[in-house]
Amino acid sequence: MQTFQPPRRILMGPGPSDVSPRVLAALARPTVGHLDPAFQDLMEEIKAALQRLFNAPDHACIPLPAPGTAGMEAAMMNLLEPGDRAVIAVNGAFGGRMADMADRAGATVTVVEHEWGRPVDPARVEAALAEAPAKVLAFVHAETSTGARSDAAALCALARKHGALSVVDCVTSLGGISVDVAAWDADVVYSGTQKCLSAPPGLSPIALSPRAQAAIKARKTKVRNWLLDFNLIMAYWGGEGGRTYHHTAPINALYGLHESLVALFEEGVQAATVRHARMHEALAAGLEAAGLKLLVDETWRLPQLNAVRVPEGVDEAAVRAHVLEAWDLEIGAGLGPLKGKVWRIGLMGASATPWHVRLCLTALCDALAVQGVAVDPAAVRAAAEARLAA
Repeated sequence: MQTFQPPRRILMGPGPSDVSPRVLAALARPTVGHLDPAFQDLMEEIKAALQRLFNAPDHACIPLPAPGTAGMEAAMMNLLEPGDRAVIAVNGAFGGRMADMADRAGATVTVVEHEWGRPVDPARVEAALAEAPAKVLAFVHAETSTGARSDAAALCALARKHGALSVVDCVTSLGGISVDVAAWDADVVYSGTQKCLSAPPGLSPIALSPRAQAAIKARKTKVRNWLLDFNLIMAYWGGEGGRTYHHTAPINALYGLHESLVALFEEGVQAATVRHARMHEALAAGLEAAGLKLLVDETWRLPQLNAVRVPEGVDEAAVRAHVLEAWDLEIGAGLGPLKGKVWRIGLMGASATPWHVRLCLTALCDALAVQGVAVDPAAVRAAAEARLAA
């Protein structure tokens, strides 16, 4: 074996996003023990920072030691027991994954299917909740497979109205658009570090309300996942100074998360939200000038995840291969029914800059020209620059 030297890529797919040099530097700091007093101080800072970022002062907020999918699995396995009813809104790949996990937890699952690229319809969800008592209502706030945003406040309100616990997937939304757990009155909200937080993959920040914690403590059966059992893991994360060994925490990954949160608060969460919106507007203007169209209606588009329709006759995989080979630029493919029909372009965290927008549009124009599609790169660049200057 020889030392692995990764190629230098520009990450503008659906995740991971580019990691800033300061976060990479934080990852290389000396490793300490997971029960070291200095590390326990860091744990407290991370917990408080996540409460602030989620706006969840009454919630237990911790980073789970696995990617965002672990947040989803933790929510389903901790809240649901065999025989419980779960209503799952599905408008893309990750809503479908939620339904699968709820089924694996032994729940009776009612799926409310939606067209991919559309937001979740609160009226249809309420109709499903009204059919019979449900313990959980779960949905994706920012659907990574389509670039569609759903109305989290309205959906969480429906959960409360019908006596259900709400589970909200914010893997792609946290740090890119507003996530307001207190205003939503949400019960379990989880995310991932590799999207708008611009830390490496491998951690899943999660927030649990007092209602959710009480429901977990009142279970009649053991949680079907040992590592992510909150009755166990909170004995390690729950209190300063009195922690019980549960697992060996990913020390250096938590250094990286901490540094990414420091950087985000230095910029300002609201300023970061505005930055993501501005970069999206510039990218969308350039795409339109190139004759390309976005999948999602403007009202419900995510600024940080842009699903772009592939023009008729264009080989979408060849375009992705060209921009990777010629420009060291990664963009994503479509999933499920959108496979071969869209590109997914991420403007997340450190990848949401004017330089990234310009590079992506230039590379796309080049790749389309190789396939014989007539585009005017100057007009594309001018359209984007006009929005960046606004």
